[in-house]
Amino acid sequence: MLDRLLSHDRPQSRWLAAALLLITAALLLAPFIFPGAKSLNVAAKMLVFILLVASYDLLLGYTGIVSFAHTMFFGIGAYGVAIACNAATGGDGAGWGAVALGVAGALALSTVLSTVIGLFSLRVKAIFYAMITLAVAAAFQTLASQLSDVTGGEDGLSFKTPAWLSPSFELFDEPVFGLMLDGKVIAYYGIFVVVVLLFLALLRIVNSPFGRVLQAIRENDFRAEAIGYRTVVYRTLSNVLSAGFATLAGALLALWLRYTGPDTTLSFEIMLDILLIVVIGGMGTVYGAVVGSVIFVFAQNYLQDLLKLVGGEGGWLAQVPVLGPFVSPDRWLLWLGLGFVLCVYHFPSGVVGRLRARGKTDPTA
Repeated sequence: MLDRLLSHDRPQSRWLAAALLLITAALLLAPFIFPGAKSLNVAAKMLVFILLVASYDLLLGYTGIVSFAHTMFFGIGAYGVAIACNAATGGDGAGWGAVALGVAGALALSTVLSTVIGLFSLRVKAIFYAMITLAVAAAFQTLASQLSDVTGGEDGLSFKTPAWLSPSFELFDEPVFGLMLDGKVIAYYGIFVVVVLLFLALLRIVNSPFGRVLQAIRENDFRAEAIGYRTVVYRTLSNVLSAGFATLAGALLALWLRYTGPDTTLSFEIMLDILLIVVIGGMGTVYGAVVGSVIFVFAQNYLQDLLKLVGGEGGWLAQVPVLGPFVSPDRWLLWLGLGFVLCVYHFPSGVVGRLRARGKTDPTA
């Protein structure tokens, strides 16, 4: 049953299977075992990035397409929900109909844009296509910043969600296992369920005959074309599917934050984060999105806190003459970059790729 649920794509490594089980359990129980607003926000961001990065890996890892427009579709999903909810907000907040309308409209726009980009741009090769997608994404970000009447401009849009997702909503009068089930917890578990279902759908796609063709195109598109596959059609479909999943990830983030703006969904920094996570987790492995997202988001949010313990005021390394300045909390980006370099050096095929390779050579691994 589990094998079918995973589309016969087993972890192929005991260590990887254990890591995936641990991550799943931690995210499932996060509201109960990691109390506090920050930890819940970090867990929700991990879930959103798992879906976002997995959708990008469908392009980069499985089809061999380098695109810088992925955050554009991410932003379309977020803005679609925000605009629809903002327009339909009543006294008790927006209804589920507004959310559905926003998601549907965002998916329709993403489908059209990704199809046009695919048909007109996927005929060019490598860096030229990447530059085209970068230009389109930059133009869309500028457009979102300028249309202040619709998108809120640089300030973004704040909106009310359905009553069940409001922090003031309480499902029960008494806590459950010490946790009050309010709208924030309900929103978190809604994101968790949606991400799991969409992740399993992505697993099914990459392990289907369609996914095998995408991998053949990645390895040698001329050979795939020669044996009868219309590579432009398959690459365009891959582009559309990837854009659709990214749009849904953006919609989930908007519902969680109850806000969207250029910095939260459309910035180039998010695109760089996606690329880093794909490399850390491992390209061409959907499981890499899970491992990479958890590692990166955790480091991004807690590395500075860790440095405060060892190198902050009163830290046991703060007074060391040479080492002290380097472990200052202000240097957390330096250590994050260093960790990324070491990860790439020791895991050139990503964490998941390395663990799977060890699992094939050593059955006990």
